[in-house]
Amino acid sequence: MPGRIDQEFQELKERAHRWVVERLDEEGIEVGRAKVDTIAEFVHHNLSQFISQNRVPLSTRDLNQLSRDTLNEVVGYGPLEPLLADENINDILVNGPEDVFVEVAGVLQRARTRFINNDHVIRVIRRMLAPLGRRLDEASPMVDARLPDGSRVNAIIPPLALDGPTISIRKFTRNHLTARELINSGSMTEACLEVLIRAVESRRNIIVSGGTGTGKTTMLNLISQYIPRQERILTIEDSAELVLHHPHVVRLETRPANTEGKGRITARELVVNALRMRPDRIILGEVRSAEIIELLQAMNTGHEGSMSTIHANSTRDALVRIETLLAVSGYDASEKAIGRLIGSALDIIIQLVRRPDGKRMVSDVVSLSPTDAEPYHMDYLYRSQDHE
Repeated sequence: MPGRIDQEFQELKERAHRWVVERLDEEGIEVGRAKVDTIAEFVHHNLSQFISQNRVPLSTRDLNQLSRDTLNEVVGYGPLEPLLADENINDILVNGPEDVFVEVAGVLQRARTRFINNDHVIRVIRRMLAPLGRRLDEASPMVDARLPDGSRVNAIIPPLALDGPTISIRKFTRNHLTARELINSGSMTEACLEVLIRAVESRRNIIVSGGTGTGKTTMLNLISQYIPRQERILTIEDSAELVLHHPHVVRLETRPANTEGKGRITARELVVNALRMRPDRIILGEVRSAEIIELLQAMNTGHEGSMSTIHANSTRDALVRIETLLAVSGYDASEKAIGRLIGSALDIIIQLVRRPDGKRMVSDVVSLSPTDAEPYHMDYLYRSQDHE
């Protein structure tokens, strides 16, 4: 019975939304130019008329809920608006119209949010893309985008997504956790923080390694705060997430190809350009491709103290992944030469993990001390008790 009532309310929302849009068109009100308060008042007034004319038995509470939902449809991202506004939610995952999940404190849980149907999900995706001039259709069924608040969005629709349109949103936050908050939560210790501060202040080249959702960007933000304030920092990201409270930061961002397949600017191109901008340190949001070549060479040629992140489940895996990225990017050198390049460029690897209960933590911090016999010789500067 509750499912039937919910379905009836969803159908009512769809009819009400069409009614309000028609009234807006009749009145010549342009949603993009009118004030939200004006639109909200218009929506509530016309919904009251709609309910009255159609003799829909609706309580004042349900009418207010219907007004909020319809307003979100008209000026926002529909059912996703409350989830985007909830600061406790880190990720929003839409697996078709009826399966919506959120991540709170590192743990995935099902949300009560529902869409009307597949078309409703696609309509919300296209509203996200409209200001960016991007398209989503059968010819281009996948898209990466960024919301005005900085949140990253990936969407994929049928025929590629078999169970309906899918949306993955990684929410952006300007309030990254502080060192004290990480220590109090057990994610790291005072001893670990001291090791990291010394590494940054002594201009060690650092890679933050970890799986998805382990807090790599948070850690990169944290350690960047200890860079001396007289230094010039250049950041390079696919989607600007770093928030550095530093007096001298130049932020660069990659650009995807346009609808004609032109205009793409890669991270590798930005790293090459950054070297001409007199940086003291380069902070690359994440290494995924050929930019690793330029980053390692920059670390070896006068840009000590540079930093980046990489997806890997252990410190050894991080080094193997870097080797793989170099190989697939066309870096033509012997295995021994590649080992020497990596061993001499990287100084510190910070490994992050996420436990089954959602808690993120620093598992270990290693220092690379290459020798002729072992280019990846590691010394543990810190190791959490859970991983000893």
